[in-house]
Amino acid sequence: MGRRTTKILLLFGLWAALVLGACSRKLNYRDGRYRSARDMVRLKHSSRGPSRPAFKTKDKYSPAGGATTKTVAKRPFRAGNATGTLATVIGAARAYQGTPYLFGGTTRLGLDCSGLLQLAFGEAGVAIPRSSNEQAVWGAPVAAPDLRPGDLIFFGASPGSRTITHVGMVTVVDAEGVDFIHASSSLGVVENSFESDYYLSRFIRAVRPRL
Repeated sequence: MGRRTTKILLLFGLWAALVLGACSRKLNYRDGRYRSARDMVRLKHSSRGPSRPAFKTKDKYSPAGGATTKTVAKRPFRAGNATGTLATVIGAARAYQGTPYLFGGTTRLGLDCSGLLQLAFGEAGVAIPRSSNEQAVWGAPVAAPDLRPGDLIFFGASPGSRTITHVGMVTVVDAEGVDFIHASSSLGVVENSFESDYYLSRFIRAVRPRL
């Protein structure tokens, strides 16, 4: 390679470095200063506002005997703002947290989803139907955006299903979202975020209990 060719290549490399550097500086220019790509990502993330405190947990729910893996959002305990009878019902349901799932179960040895609600309401002196399908008509229909603590929410076994196979009760509704308590087939009685993709895709209806 001749001296002239080497000189041309060096000049071309220098020119390319200057051009690429200028482009990079232009792309990462914000608030009157140049920032690294990592800083730009952090700025973009912070501009979305505070994120909701959510943790991911893997769970299995198989009301019909088939195991389906899901990922749902589980948040730390939040007290909620229910009052009166509904506060008593929610407190009773929460007292069963950790109880294992048992199809047809109605005791602390094991509970299914509708059994949990029947026991919780019963401890507050309110008798409700036993099955989730019966509970689904025990109250006035409520739209999802209008949910309140104490409302019952019903789900299908798969996205888009209109056959009710699962029920839970709303425990908290606030600026951070909607939480509900239910008897999960693998975790037992637990609270989850209603707004996880898993539950929203399977949501069928909600009712406000007749109190």
